[in-house]
Amino acid sequence: MRIHHEQFEIRTNGKGLYEITDEVQSKIDKCGVQGGTATVFVQHTSCSVIIMENADPTARRDLEEFFDRLVPEDADYFTHGSEGSDDMPSHIRMVLTRTSETVPVVDGKMQLGTWQGIFLFEHRRAAHRRKLVVTIIGE
Repeated sequence: MRIHHEQFEIRTNGKGLYEITDEVQSKIDKCGVQGGTATVFVQHTSCSVIIMENADPTARRDLEEFFDRLVPEDADYFTHGSEGSDDMPSHIRMVLTRTSETVPVVDGKMQLGTWQGIFLFEHRRAAHRRKLVVTIIGE
């Protein structure tokens, strides 16, 4: 059994979904694992890693709109706001989603469904540089 860790960085331009499927697959290709799992973890508390529809961009826009309504910015009940009015909502959105996803790897390829992709879900309005770690375990 092999364990391979690799970091990479994604630059965001503010709120939204940024597909990282190809970057993760390239890490699997590089290490040569044919069967096992790949886990993607983001090292931040104001963005998430999710698996989402990757074919129709309206599905991603609807998800973003849903979170904007579910956890609005400038809510008068938030006390934490040291980094702006989108700070606390971004932390809540991260907690409601995930900081990691794990995907099976078979024959060297992630076993995502036909319309699935792995995305960094940026919850902050400003541009950021997000650090991610991929851990690949297998043979």
